[in-house]
Amino acid sequence: MSRARIPGREKWKYKKWYVITAPPVFGEVEIGSIPADESWKVIGRTVEVTMYELTGDISQLHIRFKFQIVRVEGDRAITRFKMMELARDYLRSLTRRKSSKIAGIINLTTKDGYGIRVTAAAFTTYRCKASQKESIRKIMFDVLQKAASEKTLDEFIKASLGEIQTEIFKEAKKIYPLRKVEIAKIKLLTIPTPSGPAKAVVTPQRPV
Repeated sequence: MSRARIPGREKWKYKKWYVITAPPVFGEVEIGSIPADESWKVIGRTVEVTMYELTGDISQLHIRFKFQIVRVEGDRAITRFKMMELARDYLRSLTRRKSSKIAGIINLTTKDGYGIRVTAAAFTTYRCKASQKESIRKIMFDVLQKAASEKTLDEFIKASLGEIQTEIFKEAKKIYPLRKVEIAKIKLLTIPTPSGPAKAVVTPQRPV
């Protein structure tokens, strides 16, 4: 026997609202809500927020996060960090004529076993030579690798908002004068498993 269809407007009567919370590293603050008639249907959904929405600091409006819902506890949708990136307009504003932008992308594994891809960028006061760019890029990678090996994912995310940039700036300015260093993007690639190799991040599917 075929199942009776429920009109679109009537479906809302059967939906429940789930409060979406940020990961623990951001204090599990409420970042939105989502409706669903079955709790599993919200798992895998992604929500985008700015750092301003998490902290109330307007100066952090250019920092954007993506969190992914990984489980439901009662009426709370629990999320995990998926990506952080700076607004493109903000990065463009850091570019100056007759200066150089040095960018580098590196895959890292944090102390607690998470695989991440990090994009860093340094902006010089004046245009520098190719050899100087390579030296600055090497410093970027050395600092990032050291930070990842010593920090958990949560600690690395926190450090990427200030501590890591400061360390890169301090070391790289010995090569050439800098104006700014930014961690432009962090993307989660893999998550640790209790046993065996790290697991690639995928969107959960409907249970069968």
